[in-house]
Amino acid sequence: MELMIAMSVMSIGFLGVFAVLSQSLGLNRVVANQYIAANLAAEGIEVVKNITDSNVARGDAWNLGLRSGDFGAQYDSEAKDLNEAWARIPLNFDSATGRYRYDAKTPTKFQRTVSINNIPGGNEMQVKSVVMWSDRGGTLFEIKLEDRFFNWR
Repeated sequence: MELMIAMSVMSIGFLGVFAVLSQSLGLNRVVANQYIAANLAAEGIEVVKNITDSNVARGDAWNLGLRSGDFGAQYDSEAKDLNEAWARIPLNFDSATGRYRYDAKTPTKFQRTVSINNIPGGNEMQVKSVVMWSDRGGTLFEIKLEDRFFNWR
């Protein structure tokens, strides 16, 4: 009788450990996706910042080619490469370079939209980068970053 009680207590203990382990692994995946999405959103802001810096380095207007609207952008985009159609499609992963691109082979669940809003007056630009993805159970996640750039030069 004592043996059966001891086995029951141990079984309940092991079931609790396995339940916690299973939940922990699921949350680990959610956190990893949030980390990737946060970096992709930051990259969207940095793409626009790089374009403004390149414009100034060439002696062009700081916001040349950066019109208001929603765009898709990848890490090496220039102003002429900003594509409105890309804002609605998921990024792909290039395993050879470890970068997210639209022309890579491996599809991902991450969709990035970079929104540019030129503030009237021509000396300020609001840039928002939003990364969305669906996870297990169809839950929709979203990370939003915003920055403002100024013609301070």
